Amino acid sequence: MDSSALFGISTMAYILAMIMYITYLAFRKEQIGITATAITIAGLAAQTLAIILRWKEFADLSGMGFLRSAPLTNLYESMVFFVWCLIIGYLLIEFRFKNRSFGAFVTPIAGVALAFIDLTGVSKEIQPLVPALKSNWLLAHVTMSFVAYAAFSISFSTGLMYLIVTTEKRREPSYIFWTLTFGIFMIVMIAMAIDLFSFKVAVKPDIFVKSYLFKTTFLNSSPAVKLLSWIASCVILFVVWQFGSLLKKVIQKVNIDAGMLDEITYKSIAVGFPIFTLGGLIFGAIWADQAWGVYWSWDPKETWSLITWFIYAFYLHGRMIRGWRGKKVAMVAVIGFMAVIFTYLGVNLLLSGLHAYGSQ
Repeated sequence: MDSSALFGISTMAYILAMIMYITYLAFRKEQIGITATAITIAGLAAQTLAIILRWKEFADLSGMGFLRSAPLTNLYESMVFFVWCLIIGYLLIEFRFKNRSFGAFVTPIAGVALAFIDLTGVSKEIQPLVPALKSNWLLAHVTMSFVAYAAFSISFSTGLMYLIVTTEKRREPSYIFWTLTFGIFMIVMIAMAIDLFSFKVAVKPDIFVKSYLFKTTFLNSSPAVKLLSWIASCVILFVVWQFGSLLKKVIQKVNIDAGMLDEITYKSIAVGFPIFTLGGLIFGAIWADQAWGVYWSWDPKETWSLITWFIYAFYLHGRMIRGWRGKKVAMVAVIGFMAVIFTYLGVNLLLSGLHAYGSQ
């Protein structure tokens, strides 16, 4: 069995685990929760073996040695590694806090990432490295960046859960913020699904984004379809805003404490921030100097990485220096992960620059 087959098994396991965790959250049956955890662990085992096999396949093909053959050189491999880090982080939290309810909010991120790989035609082939990537800094820079991304994604999930369980009134800024965030996420996912089913294409992600994304809805040539798309979006946002309190009741039934959510959000960022600072920015700058002769060139990826760094620095400053707690910093954690998503995917797919190879 090769790495591709094992990656396929892990993908199916994570998507099934996502369904089981959501079912557990809805029905609170302990056996369902145990099954969800077991499936997640099985998927992690399959994915770990797949990463090891792909690493060996790449090392044999490239002949560049162990450190330079890390399977982290394109969009497919980086997303697979991100999901691997995310699942490990989630399982550590589940075992530490003895609570499986987080799985209903963390595993959908893994499910969406894996669905993005399969639906947008991301290349899964082992590709030769461009000259700039042939460096021992590859392993340190990329690995540490994605470990930090995984930590930030956990803080996003727990931060969003915190906002859900602590907001009381529909007109509260925090309630409007989380329902708007959740509603927009749903709208984007629905619109992308319609594009994929309408065009039935399997092309490189950058081509999909630039040529097909939202062409059946918001960017349709028909004014009537555009108007209908905006009306439908407003309806979805209103429904989420109107009935968002139902989700709060579901979460409260599984005894998730707001203080626990705040603690996990803080600890995730406290772990991810120094790793991102060292691996993402400092090691990245050293690598850039070796590859391109300059430490910092204001490449779009570098610029958005710095923006992301400032957001999480603001979070830690607000919490540790100003004593902020609760909803304020939870909203910053959610905004921070939005910046992470754009840094990781938006820059690669929408903008050009020295990091354009990431879109392969």
